[in-house]
Amino acid sequence: MKSWVLCFLIGIFTPLLIFPQGRTPRGTVSGTVVDAEDKMPVMQATVQILSPKDSSMVTGNITDIDGKFSLNARVGKYLLKVSFVGYRPVYKNIEITRQKPKTAVGNIELASDAIMLEGAVIVAQAPEVTAVADTLVYNSSAYRLPEGSALEELVKKLPGAEIDDEGKITINGKEVSKIMIDGKEFFADDPNIALKNLPVNIIDKLRAYDKQSDMAKATGIQDGEEETVLDLTVKPGMNRGWFGNADVAGGTQDRYSGKVLLNRFYDGNQFTVIGSSNNVNDNGFPGGGGGGRWRSQNGLNTIHMAGFNFATETEKWQNNGSVNFNMKNSDIRSKSASETFVSSSSSSFTNAMSLQDNKTLNLTADFRIEWNPDTMTMVLFRPRIQYGDTDNGTKSNTYTFNQDPVYSTDELIDADEQGNLTELVPEENIINTIARNSLSRSNSFTHGASLMYNRRLGKAGRNITFRLYYNYTNSKSEQFSTSETNYFQKTPEEQLEILNRYITTPTKSYNYSARVSYSEPIFKNMFLQFSYNFQYKRNTSDNSTYDMPNGWTVDNGLAGEINGTYNNDLSKSAAYNYFNHQVDVSYKWITEKSQFNLGVSFQPQNTKLDYKKGELDTISTRKVFNFTPTLDFRYKFSKTSQLRVDYRGRSSQPSMTDLLPISDNTDPLNVRVGNPNLKPAFMNTLRVMYNTFNVDTQRGVMTHFSYNNTLNSISNRRTYDVTTGGYTTRPENINGNWNIFGMVGGNIALKNKKFTINTFTNTRYSNMVSYISSKEVTTDSDKNITKQLNLGERLRGTYRSDWWEVSLNGSINYMHSRNSYQESSNMDTYQFSYGASTNIDLPWNMSISTDLSQNSRRGYTDASMNRDELLWNAQISQNFLKGNAATISVQFYDILRNQSNISRAISAAMRSDTEYNAIYSYCMVHFIYRLNLFGGKQGGRPMGGPGFGPPGGHGPGFGPRR
Repeated sequence: MKSWVLCFLIGIFTPLLIFPQGRTPRGTVSGTVVDAEDKMPVMQATVQILSPKDSSMVTGNITDIDGKFSLNARVGKYLLKVSFVGYRPVYKNIEITRQKPKTAVGNIELASDAIMLEGAVIVAQAPEVTAVADTLVYNSSAYRLPEGSALEELVKKLPGAEIDDEGKITINGKEVSKIMIDGKEFFADDPNIALKNLPVNIIDKLRAYDKQSDMAKATGIQDGEEETVLDLTVKPGMNRGWFGNADVAGGTQDRYSGKVLLNRFYDGNQFTVIGSSNNVNDNGFPGGGGGGRWRSQNGLNTIHMAGFNFATETEKWQNNGSVNFNMKNSDIRSKSASETFVSSSSSSFTNAMSLQDNKTLNLTADFRIEWNPDTMTMVLFRPRIQYGDTDNGTKSNTYTFNQDPVYSTDELIDADEQGNLTELVPEENIINTIARNSLSRSNSFTHGASLMYNRRLGKAGRNITFRLYYNYTNSKSEQFSTSETNYFQKTPEEQLEILNRYITTPTKSYNYSARVSYSEPIFKNMFLQFSYNFQYKRNTSDNSTYDMPNGWTVDNGLAGEINGTYNNDLSKSAAYNYFNHQVDVSYKWITEKSQFNLGVSFQPQNTKLDYKKGELDTISTRKVFNFTPTLDFRYKFSKTSQLRVDYRGRSSQPSMTDLLPISDNTDPLNVRVGNPNLKPAFMNTLRVMYNTFNVDTQRGVMTHFSYNNTLNSISNRRTYDVTTGGYTTRPENINGNWNIFGMVGGNIALKNKKFTINTFTNTRYSNMVSYISSKEVTTDSDKNITKQLNLGERLRGTYRSDWWEVSLNGSINYMHSRNSYQESSNMDTYQFSYGASTNIDLPWNMSISTDLSQNSRRGYTDASMNRDELLWNAQISQNFLKGNAATISVQFYDILRNQSNISRAISAAMRSDTEYNAIYSYCMVHFIYRLNLFGGKQGGRPMGGPGFGPPGGHGPGFGPRR
């Protein structure tokens, strides 16, 4: 350890010492190993440089995840040998000279060794996960899933992977921003399309890695701006021909689902058409297993989607893009009970019920066009178009008390409707009741594009790059609302307040930027990079508010006739102009085993806001100078072991309207006041990641640590009105918000690799600070500090044979929360689960899957939340037709009818418990048909994997080699 640290320090301060004169000249040999039949990269192929005299090995290595290799050797003539199990070895004469020290051999094609494959026998199961450098490779064949499962269900089983309720994927603590297929973007920045629609049976491997930015790819110099992606490899043979799936299902409670997927892959080109329609919240199977996760399904959602994705490439062009149409109807019903801390001895309690009928429509088109006219030049063009339309209706009832009402939301609403709310709760404890109805409609049209030109200037590492970007959005929204508020603590004359309003807000946004970057090598493996970026943004909005004492109908506004009075005091308009100059300087040191990147960014900013509201007509300007440091260090101990330390500093400016000394009382119960003295917030983020994997034993460990601290974070100082139950909110800076996150994940394979154990341990400690006040004060005495510790553990053990898989899983999540303002709000809660799942392939092409899990909650103040739920799901499937091209399956969800949908949120200012309606117990019957038309040598070959071949799930050419 000490040796590489010493080399690292010497490399920064005295680089010439590393490269003394007089050494024998050396060079590099590089290339890519591919399969001769389908042209796919061959990972972990052995590449050796041999002496031509006695065939002794001079040096050697294995290919990376993309089949690439690079070897160093002295000047001379050699024999290059490339080999891999199941292929015939390839030999190639090479020569490294002083005049040409870099030798590129291009693609080396490996042909299958038919004799070796015929005699091969499976002696172990395919490993669940392997690692090459910083890339984790998951084998799809190692995870058994029920027939018809989508990608989402496979990702849930991956060690260290999680999918939250919004569909966000994290793998070992890093968020996945894109899903790709064979290295090409799939529906741009919407991973949910792939999660919900791609069937597992087409996937061979999943690779999780940090993808280079467009800038790094163009210059060949790492810039530390990677994004984590999940790259899918389709099964061999599927890249030459048509293949697809059709899945139609109907079920109890009027549930239905339909999916169509059609693909055409050939010679690196991809074409995909997707369509789906369902009213089951895209609920994948299994539901309750998955290691005891409480999966939220907020509301009843009907979703219709259609999309097209393509990727083509030639010697000089790479084109890909997607068009996606999505329409969603949601029926969302929620009940909530919350407590807001307003002093050290009192709180405000709110119970609410909400009914929402939401309709959204989105159309998105993304394209990527890359042109490489020669080996020194790259041109990249990315246009994007998006259209959105929403139509939302909401009905809500809200009750606010100065004491915990004890009663449930249902009981309070029922008492209110019967006119005896004061008999249930004493009148002196009721602050207000609100009945509100609203209808909002909006539409927006956005188009934008980025253009990048990069030119390598002869010397390795010397580049110049130009980038242009623009984005334009034109949107309009209108809202019809009526509310009836009863103030129980006011005089009878002031007790009732009725507001009927119509608000329309057209908005236009412009965003332009231009950037130039230059990279210069200063010593061997060392580079300096300079860049300048100019950005201009303009946003204009015109909010018009009308009072409508006679109420409103759905035709108001849409027909161009507004039966109301213009409210000059609440209407407002704003024109926002933003200028930013950014200068970046970075130093990069790159060697075979390590990378070091140290940078700093200088950002002088100038902002102008022209704001009008009522009698106020003001122009506000602000000049800010931001300083942002960055550091990124990586060290590769081996091909399968890596350490990374990453630091980012980022400033965040308060909004211009928050800086205005004005009051916005559009909502009388939520008045907002500006603060001209707000300071910019600055966030520090430090991450440390380490992973190691032993290919022979198939055992690996992945760790991730992060620390976040925000200086001058913007909090809200709220003044509570005990008479109305309303708040006056003023943004103010506050310090003390920080958190630490750590995780350790392990994958252990036991005897014959048939037994595997996966563990995932995580912990998070948060120090959350917020202002709380029942009266205006200027000291820190009204600060509330909530310290929260979260501990989690997931453990799964699996046994796999050719026809059977069984898993035992368990999880526990513990939360320890301490509140400095009110000890009564301290909590120690547990959520734990244990269960089992199994997948059995029976004779006659039949399979059975089931999972059973016991989920429990403990420690909640509300006794109704401390409950046990035994969840059971099951499925039986029958394959038929030639090559098992069709499947009929029957799926049962929540057979015991025990599932609920309750969640809790905690911050330094409040806690809230919410229950949503959802789809629970039901049964579905699926008919699945698979279309497979392959060309060339793959034509007519039966497909492997579940449902495509004989029981055991390994058809010819798929899974472990026989």
